[in-house]
Amino acid sequence: MKKSVTEPSESSPEDLCACRDHSRAYAAHRKDLQRMILEASGLSELFKALSDETRTRILFLLSAGELCVCDLAELLEMSLPAVSHHLRFLRLMHLVGHHKEGKQVFYRLADDHVLQLIRVAQEHFAEGREDEP
Repeated sequence: MKKSVTEPSESSPEDLCACRDHSRAYAAHRKDLQRMILEASGLSELFKALSDETRTRILFLLSAGELCVCDLAELLEMSLPAVSHHLRFLRLMHLVGHHKEGKQVFYRLADDHVLQLIRVAQEHFAEGREDEP
């Protein structure tokens, strides 16, 4: 099995905590921190949705404006059922919205938060590349 470059296989000494007594700051915020762990599971699902390249491409295309399934399939060079499958998942995750005009279904980003996610990700991606030749 191939090891991931981003995930270290062993903990380094600086990653481990040698203290036995928790800090006062930790004790004061323990319940809040536990609540945050529960919220993280929802965020994890969101990032799973965004981790698929096809779904990311769909969201990126929809950030430019509303598109029908046929247009998305053509742009992505994919079959209609494959694109529909991804769109269904994105709808379940509340990342895209849709409406029908006759037999055509048009998709758009669900709200400005999704657009903000895309823009922040673009900015982060560009940050490290500004100094590259």
